[in-house]
Amino acid sequence: MSPKPSPQRMRSKLPPSPPIRPVPSPLLPVRTIERLLALAMERGAEFAEVYVEKGTTCAVVLDEQKLKSVQVGEVEGVGVRAVRGAQVGYAYSDDLDDSALERTARTAALIASSGGSPEAVRVSRAPAPRHYAVDPPLASVEVARKAALLKRADRAARAADRRVTQVSASYADVTKRIAIANSLGRYVEDAQDLCRMHVSVVVVGKGGERRTGMHGGGGRVPFTFFDTFLPEDVAREAVRQAVATLGAVDAPAGPQTVVLAPGWSGILLHEAVGHGLEADFIRKGTSLFAGKVGQKVASEKVTVIDDGTMANARGSVNVDDEGYPGEYKVLIENGVLRGFMYDALNARLMNAKPTGSGRRQSFRHAPMPRMTNTYLAPGDATPEAIVRSVQRGLYCAQFGGGQVDISNGNFVFEVSEAYLIEKGRITAPVKNATLIGVGPEALKKVSRVGCDPRPDPGIGTCGKDGQSVPVGVGLPTVRIDEVTVGGTRVATRPMT
Repeated sequence: MSPKPSPQRMRSKLPPSPPIRPVPSPLLPVRTIERLLALAMERGAEFAEVYVEKGTTCAVVLDEQKLKSVQVGEVEGVGVRAVRGAQVGYAYSDDLDDSALERTARTAALIASSGGSPEAVRVSRAPAPRHYAVDPPLASVEVARKAALLKRADRAARAADRRVTQVSASYADVTKRIAIANSLGRYVEDAQDLCRMHVSVVVVGKGGERRTGMHGGGGRVPFTFFDTFLPEDVAREAVRQAVATLGAVDAPAGPQTVVLAPGWSGILLHEAVGHGLEADFIRKGTSLFAGKVGQKVASEKVTVIDDGTMANARGSVNVDDEGYPGEYKVLIENGVLRGFMYDALNARLMNAKPTGSGRRQSFRHAPMPRMTNTYLAPGDATPEAIVRSVQRGLYCAQFGGGQVDISNGNFVFEVSEAYLIEKGRITAPVKNATLIGVGPEALKKVSRVGCDPRPDPGIGTCGKDGQSVPVGVGLPTVRIDEVTVGGTRVATRPMT
């Protein structure tokens, strides 16, 4: 899909970092990679791919005012994929010895069985765009500096409110280099640094009422990101969320108008709609969106974009895990379905083009179509006007966990911070609220979209088929009518 000029792009958190220093040598010798590709195809595979990964990880956890764990590790390995039709042979090795790699390639080749001998494969390096380039890499930052962030957050959270009884904080980063080559002759490398900080607090109010709050952020950013995204601010926001819901009333249940706050509320869009636009579900016919390109599937106010090119964003990719450049993709435009997110395998089987959406958790996993940064394009309503338009309803400020059934679009989401809307004003906090509905049907009931687009702070991780990858979400303030709210008391009358 080519970029569309009309929908507005979500603003990223930072301008691109300075270009990273040139990589002095390939992760594996090119001749070795070419040999592995030939071996993967020796039994008649139509396509072969080699994925090389080398990385350094760091994880620090603080709890009960003490550092509970500090872990630094290295990861390296090679995955080899052989494809014949819709059949995929995949094998991997964390032993980079030539004999181990050859066994790996021959194992992947077993998906095909026509026999034969290896034919020469030649690859040439392709340039990669730069939507992020972290310099110096996160692995070069002293662990003590990373731990210091958590100690600062702990002190700030406890000083913010005397009712804070527990503080947990974590920091994690990875400095990773990847190389991808395939039997079509394509060879590309990328450096992918990623970091995230997270703070969770518990406050105890009158009568022993316990409430939690959490906040965090990061992205494909240098460590200097935390010079402005301060751990003190992260901690205070977590405390604010927890304190704000003390004394909350029970959530009213039943159909009502819901207003979503900008930013992290985009997780509902990601789960309830985004997964159904991934090409594997489309090809298998298990998505409600299958066969509906060109049809109206949402309100005309809805434009859904998946953008892997946002500067420094958590879900961005210079190239995906198949070596194709990240793309800006308009999936739904003014309510009309325009297309899907394709990895190379499903694109070939569906006579389409890859969209930079082939992603994998590590060299141990085969790629599949996944989202990058998925968001709702802004409209023209002010957030104040949207709230004023609601006589009675629910304002959803923060979301917790949720789940969706791709085959029918049914979703259930926990709202961790929510408030009543009464006569156009946000009033009392509520507890135990959940949103229940069908993703495509919810899209059709979007009646107002705000002019205040906001990305999430950089905390999203998406799970699918046992694999987790970093993602971004976002949206402006949004009004959705007739959403079923699960709560602990029945609304006295329908809310509008």
